[in-house]
Amino acid sequence: MTQSFSELNLAPALARAVAEMGYETMTPIQAQAIPQVLTGRDVMGAAQTGTGKTAAFSLPLLQRLLKHENASTSPARHPVRALVLLPTRELADQVAEQVKLYAKYTQLRSTVVFGGIDMKPQTAELKKGVEVLVATPGRLLDHIEAKNCVLNQVEYVVLDEADRMLDIGFLPDLQRILSYLPKQRTTLLFSATFSPEIKRLANSYLQDPITVEVARSNATASTVEQHFYRVDDDDKRATLRQILRERDLKQAFVFVNSKLGCARLARSLERDGLNTTALHGDKSQDERLKALDAFKQGTVDLLVCTDVAARGLDIKDVPAVFNFDIPFNAEDYVHRIGRTGRAGASGLAVSFVSARDTRLVADIEKLLGKKLEIEALELEADRRPAGRFNDGQRAWQRGDEPAGREQPVREARAPRPPAAPRAPRAPADPLFDQPYEAKASGDAPPAWETAQRSAAPRSVSPNIKTRRKVPALFKAPSPAEGG
Repeated sequence: MTQSFSELNLAPALARAVAEMGYETMTPIQAQAIPQVLTGRDVMGAAQTGTGKTAAFSLPLLQRLLKHENASTSPARHPVRALVLLPTRELADQVAEQVKLYAKYTQLRSTVVFGGIDMKPQTAELKKGVEVLVATPGRLLDHIEAKNCVLNQVEYVVLDEADRMLDIGFLPDLQRILSYLPKQRTTLLFSATFSPEIKRLANSYLQDPITVEVARSNATASTVEQHFYRVDDDDKRATLRQILRERDLKQAFVFVNSKLGCARLARSLERDGLNTTALHGDKSQDERLKALDAFKQGTVDLLVCTDVAARGLDIKDVPAVFNFDIPFNAEDYVHRIGRTGRAGASGLAVSFVSARDTRLVADIEKLLGKKLEIEALELEADRRPAGRFNDGQRAWQRGDEPAGREQPVREARAPRPPAAPRAPRAPADPLFDQPYEAKASGDAPPAWETAQRSAAPRSVSPNIKTRRKVPALFKAPSPAEGG
């Protein structure tokens, strides 16, 4: 049975913001988690990505923090009451925007801090005082060490996408941050996948948590159509272009495993005439935000990215996700394909499987608990990568060029007739063409060497060998000749 947001009895300021955002019916995770958080219980929330987990913890937190709102300009009247920790900068920025939209008709303050940009503007915001702080662990520790924020009055802690934070080695940072917090607090943990490490973390830092699980753990959304195609590495780019053309897809995520591969693929697809941008960890934060905003606005068709964009990013109406590379971690597959088919919409997830991906596919099958069908896809013979390619016959042919990007190519030449055999030529130097013949052992030494031996002085001891003479090409001039 579906529930409406009007049944939650939210404060008028929150209810107004929710209505303006078009929220009417709660998702299953929201319907089960929000009442528990409103009672002050520790919660472990497991739900498929794209089911509204941000609202599931943000709205009840703001509802409980309304008792602290005030119009004072003093920073001391606005200490940090709620801390939301996330693994990536893009996800932190997205959650902070959502929190501001929910709280825009209240007097609660919020801000976000993450790495990759200057700390000074963030420090200025923290000095003014905020009730809700959204942060990535590394940058938050920087501000704590710089005495820019104090966390001794935190009442609520949210760990969103906690499994990802453990994957990228944030556990020591998490332990340090939690050591600054009061012992008596409410801790909320949300993730789409629950690994054994997550359960151990929950047992360590949550007090008698209630588990809210609206779908089978590590399950994928039923609205996403999944395909696994057997494709050689050299044919992946052509296969991607063929599927985009056949399905008439206007936008898509394309996931790869490495930063270098991400940059190279983006450049290649751009040369193919596709409007593409790259998103990976080596880009500056400004470049990453601009790339993400361009994709959200629809000015970019393909977002080629690493797993930095696999978690939590909420971009509406993305029709497809391509796994150009099978992810190393099976849990990342669930998060990747969760970028499409969000909020009940349909989506397409296509994965390219090469011969070396057998073990990675087996890991995904084990996680999902079902056998995956690897399909064969026939690549169209007349469709080639853009530019020129060699067909193996020493002739460069024209590929599938996009409009306006024709390149001059050389036409294939007709094979030449075989040349007539040449007649053997007469030897120019008979002595040169004669085979080598070894000299007989009894041959006399050269005359010049004999003359040198006879001219040796008798005063020299027979035990001292004279320097061996070699023939010279040119005779040294005598002093009389004045060389």
